[in-house]
Amino acid sequence: MDSFVHLHVHSEYSLLDGAARLEDLVAKAAASGMKALALTDHGVMYGAVPFYKLCKKHGIKPIIGCEVYFTAGSRKERGSRQDQPIHHLILLAKNETGYRNLMKLCSIGHLEGFHYKPRIDWDALERHREGLVCLSACLGGEVPFHLLRGHYEEAKKAALRYQAAFGEDFYLELQDHGIPEQKKVNPLLVQLAVEIGAQLVVTNDAHYLSKEDAEVQDVLICVGTGKTVDDEDRLKMHTNQLYLKTAEEMAVLFPHLPEAYANTAKIADSCELELEFDRHVLPAYRPIPEGQTAGSYLAELCEQGLVERYGQLDIWQDPAEREKLEQRLRYELKTIANMGFSDYFLIVWDFIAFAHRNGIATGPGRGSSAGSLVAYVLRITDVDPIKYKLFFERFLNPERVTMPDIDIDFSDERRDEVIAYVVDKYGAEHVAQIITFGTMAARAAVRDVGRALNVPFGEVDKVAKLIPGHLQIERALKESPDLKAMYDGSERVKGLLDMAMKVEGMPRHASTHAAGVVISRDPLTNAVPLQAGSENTALTQYSMENLEAIGLLKMDFLGLRTLSIIERSMNWIQEQAGSAPDFRLVPDDDPATYEMLGRGETTGVFQLESTGMRRVLKELKPSVFEDIISLLALYRPGPMEFIPKYIAGKHGQITVEYPHRDLEPILKDTYGIIVYQEQIMQIASQMAGFSLGEADLLRRAVSKKKREVLDEQRGHFVSGSMKQGYTADEANVVYDMIVRFADYGFARAHAAAYGVLAFQTAYLKAHYPVQFMASMLTAVTGSHRKVAEYIVECRRMGIVVLPPDVNESNVLFTPQAGTTLQTTGSSEAGGAGPEGLGVIRFGLAAIKNVGTQAIESILKERKERPFDSLLDFCRRVDLRTCNKRVIESLIQGGAFDSLPGHRAQLLAMLDETVEAALKWRKERDDLQIQLFDFVESPNWDIEYPDVPKFTAGQQLDLERELLGLYLSGHPLDDFDALLEGDGVERLMDLAEAPDETRTVVAGMVVSVKTITTKQGKAMAFMELEDQIERCEVVLFPEVWRRSAAHVEKGALLALRGVVQQQDEGFKLLADEVAPLSEQSLAQLRRGLARGRGPGAAAGGRGGARGAAASPRAAEGAPAGAAGGQRPASAVGSGAAEQPAAAAAPSASAPGARREQEKTPAQRVFIKITAAAENARLLERLKLLLEQHPGPVATVLFYESTGKLLALTERYSIKPSPALIDEMERMLGSDTVKIR
Repeated sequence: MDSFVHLHVHSEYSLLDGAARLEDLVAKAAASGMKALALTDHGVMYGAVPFYKLCKKHGIKPIIGCEVYFTAGSRKERGSRQDQPIHHLILLAKNETGYRNLMKLCSIGHLEGFHYKPRIDWDALERHREGLVCLSACLGGEVPFHLLRGHYEEAKKAALRYQAAFGEDFYLELQDHGIPEQKKVNPLLVQLAVEIGAQLVVTNDAHYLSKEDAEVQDVLICVGTGKTVDDEDRLKMHTNQLYLKTAEEMAVLFPHLPEAYANTAKIADSCELELEFDRHVLPAYRPIPEGQTAGSYLAELCEQGLVERYGQLDIWQDPAEREKLEQRLRYELKTIANMGFSDYFLIVWDFIAFAHRNGIATGPGRGSSAGSLVAYVLRITDVDPIKYKLFFERFLNPERVTMPDIDIDFSDERRDEVIAYVVDKYGAEHVAQIITFGTMAARAAVRDVGRALNVPFGEVDKVAKLIPGHLQIERALKESPDLKAMYDGSERVKGLLDMAMKVEGMPRHASTHAAGVVISRDPLTNAVPLQAGSENTALTQYSMENLEAIGLLKMDFLGLRTLSIIERSMNWIQEQAGSAPDFRLVPDDDPATYEMLGRGETTGVFQLESTGMRRVLKELKPSVFEDIISLLALYRPGPMEFIPKYIAGKHGQITVEYPHRDLEPILKDTYGIIVYQEQIMQIASQMAGFSLGEADLLRRAVSKKKREVLDEQRGHFVSGSMKQGYTADEANVVYDMIVRFADYGFARAHAAAYGVLAFQTAYLKAHYPVQFMASMLTAVTGSHRKVAEYIVECRRMGIVVLPPDVNESNVLFTPQAGTTLQTTGSSEAGGAGPEGLGVIRFGLAAIKNVGTQAIESILKERKERPFDSLLDFCRRVDLRTCNKRVIESLIQGGAFDSLPGHRAQLLAMLDETVEAALKWRKERDDLQIQLFDFVESPNWDIEYPDVPKFTAGQQLDLERELLGLYLSGHPLDDFDALLEGDGVERLMDLAEAPDETRTVVAGMVVSVKTITTKQGKAMAFMELEDQIERCEVVLFPEVWRRSAAHVEKGALLALRGVVQQQDEGFKLLADEVAPLSEQSLAQLRRGLARGRGPGAAAGGRGGARGAAASPRAAEGAPAGAAGGQRPASAVGSGAAEQPAAAAAPSASAPGARREQEKTPAQRVFIKITAAAENARLLERLKLLLEQHPGPVATVLFYESTGKLLALTERYSIKPSPALIDEMERMLGSDTVKIR
């Protein structure tokens, strides 16, 4: 090569320092005509693999390098940075040996030398120098460091040592970024090179792509250091020259040293690294018994497991069925062996066996691995693939070799024990967890940049909240008029967003992947650089997709909370009942379980507790396990539309039809619907004579929806079907059905595995409700909303949740099944309950401000004897950890209710009691020092002050503050029966409701805030809560005028309104508000029914809701008051300020509303597709509407955002077939509807 090559280059993976995205970096180098490019990020190799691939894609040579941190002392010393300065050093891999050594050095720096930075030393460098080119680096390098300080001989000594280590592959590096220090150092470097006979090389310390990006890097540095650009005392680059310069720009810097430029190409020519991708580097299981191979040992274990799994079942007694089992096992083992995966299965079997030996709960399976008989007999999975008709080929296809992927669920509380076992067995050098990178998403980028630019927090927060969570900033500016208005109206906001767009999506920090673990045959540093991870497990520097590219096998060790819930429940059942159920013996058709499911009482049941799922369960009335797994497969976007057909088929309400009679055995269980991917495979096998492997290839190909692939596969399917005796028409009909369902089909193996967990949790709830609900509450401790939800469910079930108690509570919630409810002392939480009723005791850890150390102190003292008073408590616990704030929280949360004194008294006397306890301890300690017995004198007693008890309202407020919920009661409790009726929703269920859903709710007013609109009208925002959830309710001027008299703090209200979903949660836009009563609810429900649009069903708590109806008419509400946003391309200036409703028109006058509710008006709905969102087309639509005035209102539906926009009367029209045809010619077919 004879052109200049950049050899000192940083990317976005020099986290919060490099401002060059890899893709853009390589593209610019290629566009500049460069033949090669190096990547030398600071101390890491995060971007090596994608950089290599991008360079190959763009036709330039990739040079993998790293700017390592180097100490002249020992990497293992931890002195000050002054005593042991950290230097920079550029290392480039010439070949595979160099690449491996670079990975080893990078790993050593992180795992052995990390002190401020990941440092290497001479010992490491000299051991792993082979195959590397060494450059002396920037001003941070050791040689320039000494030269800059006038220590020429020290610089010479260091340079000679590098030269001795690397010989001709050592170069003194020259840079000129217009920095005075470089002007001083560069002549000395040239002199030194001549003196010691070293070679020179010119580089540019590139951190960004162009000169204009210097500000981007400056902002990133501020984000990384927590400074602002206005801070004088901060790290700052005093140049804008750290960019990827062209060869011409570089040539003018050192015109008198042409050999230093030529050496860049010389170095590039010497680097000939070729990385291999898409190969498999599988780990080896050990130890294998002497005389056996991995394959034979696996077969031996499977034959034993086959007898253990099936030996006691009827299927084993039938010789023909037994032969089928053995044949299936032999087939799977042969396939596994041929693919080279025997070791893999042994490794998974081994760590699963460890978990079982140590009582660590494992899941029944996940994904397609549940289709393997080998996995089942090894107890890797716990779903019988024979019983549930699961296919091995869906997991491992002999027709298409892919890496096996067995994801394992463990109890989330003990998952780390399994990883530790694997590390111990195979060695820390062979096992690592996988890195993942947190990137700056749109909102995070705005907040980070805002802090760096010193933009006021309130302004940054306002801008960030206007960006929908799933959109990038550029798209958000097109879809959010309010955001665009701020962008156009403020230079500061424009600068903030422009800068945020430049850093958006860049990696911000590295963390550990939630589940991924790699196990390697050879030491991992032969294949991937490592860094320190959690505890004793290293972390790969390559992300998951890059590890797979270089052939390392990833395994997922997943922590599943449900397994911990089951495990904890079973332990409590064992303790309290003497024995726990064995799910291997529990029939999967248990009547009590299915009765509970059919009632929709599934709060807490795995995968079945959402509002919509509960509604479906009540309609479905599942009666067999097949219903559960079908529902799990169907209850997803897309296939949900087939749920009504499934329900109707189950209950005989329709005649089930099949695309061909021969497919009835395949589709009978799902009532003619293709629910599972495995059914597609069965159909292809049945009709076209495909092997299951070929059928799986068809399934994969069709799901990609590429036209040429679809046509090719159609021919293959039709041809095969005709050979089987079917006609071309029959084959085409079935193929069309396969294409339709290919996107929707779900892995039956996964549905069956998760169906097992759903059934097990449902069984526990039906048969052991106290233990199960206590376990659920324990699992969600820390989430006040979930705790409140499950406590409400306990009350519905008849389980009493007792308040926390310093003498009874443990750390977490505990079941007290069969306990007679009795309370002592003041018992402000309530009286005795029915004898024999199971109860759950609130955990101390669920009280705000009460930490682990305080609880440990309480439990330790309680083992000796119970506390008998507040003073006794303060004397005995450790007041350093269980301090006055903790005790105050315990009192307010009701934990002292069983002791003398009521809550107000105990709070009033707390200071005096703590002081007395401290004096008592001091006196006791003084007397004990004198070796006298300490006799308690009576004058230590403290009188209980004469103060009134807290009112019920005050007590509830304290409980809400300290426990996160109203434990001793809620004002809405008296209305529970009334609120369970149809048409009334729980606030928590609205979180799942579609945007613009019309609903009726009830709750207590927590706060009210009134404002005045631009038109001078009053409106209000109130916070409403029920027993579980809180939400904001917006009352626009007309609604507020009618309801202001009812709305005050503490009032119980019923209201009807529209749900508005936002990224931070949901709001309600009220249209009717009334004091809560049976009559008001009935009236509001009637209004809801009348306003319901086509296809909406009656609903209640957990039921379906009405279609949308916005209460927000043109009442002059302030822009953005309710979070509503007008689509960016509104027609004309006559559009109303707010999204409109699809089902019931709104009006400002009550009389008008009532009239509309009696006779719903027709409206014309016009769909604006993404393609139609352009100003010219919308202007044509505007003119067309104005040319056809009439009485029918028009509503625009923006397909890209799902928003509805009601147009003003100016655009009301008189619809006609000709007008509709004209609009559809303009906007596309099926874009106009009249309703």
